[in-house]
Amino acid sequence: MKKVYHIYQIDAFTKKRFTGNPAGVVTNADGLSDLEMQQIARELNNSETAFIITEKHRGYDMLVRFFTPTKEVPICGHATIAAHYANALEKHMQGHTRVLQKTGAGILPVDIYREGDDYRIAMTQGKIQIDEPLPPDFQKQILSALGLEADQLLPSCPIAIASTGHSKVMVGIRRIEQLQNLNPDLSALVRISNAIGCNGYYVFTLDTKKQPLVHGRMFAPAIGIPEDPVTGNANGPLGAYLVHFEFADNTKNEFSFEAVQGEAIGRMGTMTVKVSISDKQPISVQIFGNATIAFLTKIEI
Repeated sequence: MKKVYHIYQIDAFTKKRFTGNPAGVVTNADGLSDLEMQQIARELNNSETAFIITEKHRGYDMLVRFFTPTKEVPICGHATIAAHYANALEKHMQGHTRVLQKTGAGILPVDIYREGDDYRIAMTQGKIQIDEPLPPDFQKQILSALGLEADQLLPSCPIAIASTGHSKVMVGIRRIEQLQNLNPDLSALVRISNAIGCNGYYVFTLDTKKQPLVHGRMFAPAIGIPEDPVTGNANGPLGAYLVHFEFADNTKNEFSFEAVQGEAIGRMGTMTVKVSISDKQPISVQIFGNATIAFLTKIEI
């Protein structure tokens, strides 16, 4: 028997349609095969599509799976925001609701806050891992692929892999003009990704005198994403990275900042990142974002 599936296109990290980061969402994905989920993700052709599987399980409220146009990934920040925004709308949630979602990065809490007639979503990200700086040869290859010179890097800012469930290479540079003018060699980034086991490169710059603190761009061609507009799984790990390498005041209990991304490709969005700190090290990361519906439809399979 065929089933009707609800499919949303949600713009995450924005309240303005056609900005921010678009994600597909299927809110009633129970019964879809892996192949069908991959086909839907390819058809929508967003960087990620989230599939909510709502069967009850002990220890969590729902299973959420994430597919790029070419493969499944363990977790996605903007698609998590999008999925729970669509789910909140369908369920007419009130007040503050906490949902436990099982993902490829573990069981993670998501908080939904009703704000007037709309919602704001907070995603607690997965286990923090900050690696040692990459070997010099790989750093040179990455700079070359990005079209950067070593003197354009932020001083004392190591090129290193950071993760809160889905790892990214962190590359800090001095000036926003350099950031917006990047034209990376995507095929070279794919080759490097295969060698280092990390598929995303988050290039960022800091304005330490005001908010937003961070402006960034994220490239992940190895998983079919030439450039991602606004990336929760880049800015979240960046927050942990900044604490770990003492670019943030790690003597306090929390480090919070605003991040802007997507300006260079006309899809600007913003998010808030909060890093909890203990013994001068990051122990958990949350990202906060708004969302809006671009369109919704139904499909019978």
